[in-house]
Amino acid sequence: MNDELFDSLQLLEKEKGIKAEVLMDAIKSSLTIACEKNFKRQGLTNVSVRMDPVKRTLGVYLDKTVVEDVEDPLTQISLGDAQMRNGKYQLGDIVPEEVNSRGFNRIAVKSAKDVIMQQVREAERMSLYADYFDKENKVITGKVQRYVGRNVIINLGKVDAMLTESEMIHGETFYPNERVKVYIVRVENGTKGPRIVLSRKSPNFVRALFEEEVAEVADGTVEIKAIAREAGSRSKMAVWSNVDNVDAVGACVGQNGSRVAAVVDELGGEKIDIVAWDENPAYFIENALSPAKVVTVLVDEDERSAKVVVPDYQLSLAIGKEGQNARLTARLTGFKIDIKSETQAIESGELEEFQNEYYDDENGDYAEEDDGSYGEDSDDLYNDAASADAAALYNDAMYDDSDSADDRSFGQDMPAEDETQDENGVGDPGNGEA
Repeated sequence: MNDELFDSLQLLEKEKGIKAEVLMDAIKSSLTIACEKNFKRQGLTNVSVRMDPVKRTLGVYLDKTVVEDVEDPLTQISLGDAQMRNGKYQLGDIVPEEVNSRGFNRIAVKSAKDVIMQQVREAERMSLYADYFDKENKVITGKVQRYVGRNVIINLGKVDAMLTESEMIHGETFYPNERVKVYIVRVENGTKGPRIVLSRKSPNFVRALFEEEVAEVADGTVEIKAIAREAGSRSKMAVWSNVDNVDAVGACVGQNGSRVAAVVDELGGEKIDIVAWDENPAYFIENALSPAKVVTVLVDEDERSAKVVVPDYQLSLAIGKEGQNARLTARLTGFKIDIKSETQAIESGELEEFQNEYYDDENGDYAEEDDGSYGEDSDDLYNDAASADAAALYNDAMYDDSDSADDRSFGQDMPAEDETQDENGVGDPGNGEA
């Protein structure tokens, strides 16, 4: 009988992920309660359950105190009876007396079973919570089960979770048994098991996909500083290399764009601009406006605003279709941005203001950074150039500058479709501010 019990414990540990020690504690608690039920005595404090998984032994004992005159046979034993078992026992000693648990009545057995089942379920719930809590802020692959309304139930292995319509990429559909990658936003410890919040819309989904795809991002060589995203349409991602001889943009793009292409495929063709982060906000804003060329940038760090002048023929590209390029740049950098063409800046007198107030770099003027960044002109998406050149080619080929918005001022005080940056520069889903 004991062998069957310990075999069952090992099976539960393997299948449910519940530690044997937890299961043994559940059995001990259940047998203690069974003793109370069997002897019709609540709060028995002298019940002990002894289990040895190595020797595979299990015993229930009443630890009785040696006394001269027995008043309570459940908690006491006479000196004479104790010394018949072992002559060394003296008054006040504790004598363990084994209880025949097989003789427990039906009520006691049912109570023991209920306690075991309750504690096993609780242990399983906590084990599942711990397993998936470790996967928080990571990408996991699940299998589509079914639609519930416009939401999708996805099996993640041991549990099911719901991908709500609000956290899907606009326009995507799923089919039963389809395997799909999702981002675990958070794991909550619910009464019926872990409640897992999923997203494919979060900017952090893009971050996690690059961590999977790019070894340099996974090991910290390349750092993703900020992401701004309009899910299903376009994302901008700012990267920085912590190692001098590693090109951050090129590492994320990959040879002939292979790495970024894998992420784009997972996102259903969503366009991704990868730009170099810079601690100087003017340079950062210039990079973020890629693929548009920039004449000059004037930054007001106190107001978190920037005035940008671009060539006349680049104005539409800088603003982007329906203002998207400027809007994403504002979110990525955290600056409100006012974009003007050279002609507009000259007519308003602002170009002279730029020339008088704008700082000089170490070479005496503000220079564009064109090595390893997007925005190089090319008619070809992929070629045999180095990774940095592939980055530039990729961005130019992906960008559509056919339309623009009339309003060229974008920033954090403007409404947006999806998310805003947190203190790390990464947006959170569902917050409709820019």
